[in-house]
Amino acid sequence: MGASVVKEAFSVDELPPEGEIEAVLAWHEDNARAAIGTLLDDIRHLRRQLALAEGVMSRGMARGWRPSYDRD
Repeated sequence: MGASVVKEAFSVDELPPEGEIEAVLAWHEDNARAAIGTLLDDIRHLRRQLALAEGVMSRGMARGWRPSYDRD
């Protein structure tokens, strides 16, 4: 399952956070371990995409901005 399950199932803007959690669990037939595994796969994929974007982005384009890999 690599692609974002939440994005495929519905538009994230349509549901409150509790609804998102319920939708992810429902997608995985209430298997929390499978849901967590898919979400971790999504995080790994997005971090790789961010690293690739950082590598090809010029400093001038972003005016010195660098992505953060950790939550603030």
